[in-house]
Amino acid sequence: MVDDSLIKELKEMREKGPGEPSDALKMYEFMKQLGQENDELKEELEDMDKLIVQMEVTDIDYKYWVSFGDGAVDYGEGVSDEASVTMKASQATWAGLASGDIDSTSAYMSGDLVIEGNLQDAIAYGEVLGLAMELGADLLE
Repeated sequence: MVDDSLIKELKEMREKGPGEPSDALKMYEFMKQLGQENDELKEELEDMDKLIVQMEVTDIDYKYWVSFGDGAVDYGEGVSDEASVTMKASQATWAGLASGDIDSTSAYMSGDLVIEGNLQDAIAYGEVLGLAMELGADLLE
């Protein structure tokens, strides 16, 4: 079951707006827990080959990585040497993407979101993230 205190923190973050860049990791913890209990997300993660995405917040030099596939979600601060794609944006762009105020395709086309490496992996990342947020939306209401 997704931890109630984590749900509360995510709701507060959504209301207050962006806080620390490391707050993004709480969203991935939510996905990790959700993937352990939601059959649809669990099946999607089991059917995927492992995918590691490197994230960079360019204006404050903050880096973290996210891994999906082989039945699990994992994440951590720093740099992953195994990432197949790197996504870079400013703190404001990441906040807008997280809140839904900014569309990822528009951000990419305008250059506000820079994607280096395997574009297919970036698309797969977006699809899994979207599925998890859709499946977990009721918990975050």
